[in-house]
Amino acid sequence: MSWYLAVLKKYAVFSGRARRKEYWMFFLFNLIIAIVLGLVEGFLGIAAESEQSILASIYQLAILIPAIAVGVRRMHDSDHSGWWLLLPIVNLVFACTEGDRGDNRFGTDPKAVAQ
Repeated sequence: MSWYLAVLKKYAVFSGRARRKEYWMFFLFNLIIAIVLGLVEGFLGIAAESEQSILASIYQLAILIPAIAVGVRRMHDSDHSGWWLLLPIVNLVFACTEGDRGDNRFGTDPKAVAQ
């Protein structure tokens, strides 16, 4: 949960680098929260005639900027521009690959700082 909160604390920070663990833990908690909100909405019967979850949609809209920011920082960790987020398959490959060891043009190595 601390990884999720760390991303929220860097709400709109698009500079620097994000480790794979930071990115994927944020992704995991984001997915879990959206599913729980959908289930709660289903149990409460909110918007039963709609196939989309209103609560999960509001949550996803609120979390949009931090999600883009951590994605950009993840691209920076592998020494790529944040614009690569616009290409789905390529950004998935970059998000899964290990980041550069040592400093790169986007900042210091987050693994070296964390240890």
